[in-house]
Amino acid sequence: MENKQLLEIAEQAKENAYVPYSNFHVGAALITKSGKVYTGCNIECASYGGTNCAERTAIFKAVSEGDKDIEAIAIASDNSSKNEITAPCGICRQVIAEFALDIKIILGYSKGDIKEFKIKDLLPHSFTGNDLI
Repeated sequence: MENKQLLEIAEQAKENAYVPYSNFHVGAALITKSGKVYTGCNIECASYGGTNCAERTAIFKAVSEGDKDIEAIAIASDNSSKNEITAPCGICRQVIAEFALDIKIILGYSKGDIKEFKIKDLLPHSFTGNDLI
């Protein structure tokens, strides 16, 4: 699947965001090596610690279905239509890195500029399960 297509799916997913406090919609779409796509949106909670980001929502959905081989994840936000990127937060970067350091991160707007990174570039010197051995 092309980056633009995955980003379009993320843009659709952001429409489901539950954001009564920030009013900042974020959507994510990830594709696994098997070709299956999982989506997520950010879900806020009055107790902010209970809030979950779009990226983690998509990852948790994939993992809960037994699909852990993530190839790429696209992220779209309200900033996307202004052709500005929204990168994953630190917690999301750590969760993405849990599954592989070569996962592609696709940021941008399907009708504008699209940037691609590897999670290892967004989270250098990451803490992984290898550090626990």
